[in-house]
Amino acid sequence: MSDEHQDGQPVDSADESAIPSAVTPDEVLVGANAEELADLAIEVLDASDVEADDDDEPEEKPESPFDRPGRWYVVHTYSGYENKVKGNLENIVKARELADRIHEIVVPMEDVVEFKNGKKVTVSKKVFPGYLLVRCTPSDDVWFAIRSSPGVTGFVGSASKPTPLSRREVESILHVKVEGVDAPAKRSRPSHEFELNETVRIKEGPFADFPGHIAEINEDQLKVKVLVDIFGRETPVELEFSQVAKL
Repeated sequence: MSDEHQDGQPVDSADESAIPSAVTPDEVLVGANAEELADLAIEVLDASDVEADDDDEPEEKPESPFDRPGRWYVVHTYSGYENKVKGNLENIVKARELADRIHEIVVPMEDVVEFKNGKKVTVSKKVFPGYLLVRCTPSDDVWFAIRSSPGVTGFVGSASKPTPLSRREVESILHVKVEGVDAPAKRSRPSHEFELNETVRIKEGPFADFPGHIAEINEDQLKVKVLVDIFGRETPVELEFSQVAKL
């Protein structure tokens, strides 16, 4: 409905003259919702702060075995008895209540691709045949318990004081597998010009950059057996052709 002024001109009941000339319609809308917009702005700012904080947080690195309590030592065993010695030591730890000083016993393993009946299969093999690692807090009781275990021939290091492994050695031997990393691409059949007793350099894996000499060449499986000087002893390491380089 329209009303009439005294001059007889009709006007709408919602007269625009009711809005002060200095205020635009947009400003009226803002003013009417200022409280809601202020709350929304606070929520947006809080959300952006959370995202910024998340971005600032550094990614967690995998735990290093070197940082666990105690030190890592290399124990020499009869070849082929590594797992048996590990079981013997674990029983001794329980029987003598040494769990607070002998923390961990590990036979380092690695996955190796082999050819069986013309097919590639992945098998687990010992990284250091004839050796295992023990993480312990050294003491005379600990040394005696380990040395007296059946199948143990001694520690790597001096007879009176075994030598602990360095951080680099521990982390290269007990490397941590990172989840979510894509598997390496399949290698093509490589050609080779290797010779027996030839000195080569290992290109990848826990023995990367180690030198060694070729003791065996397996052309059917595309592998070489390299003798590497580890802990003062020559240890055979089986590698694919592509994992070694001529010097």
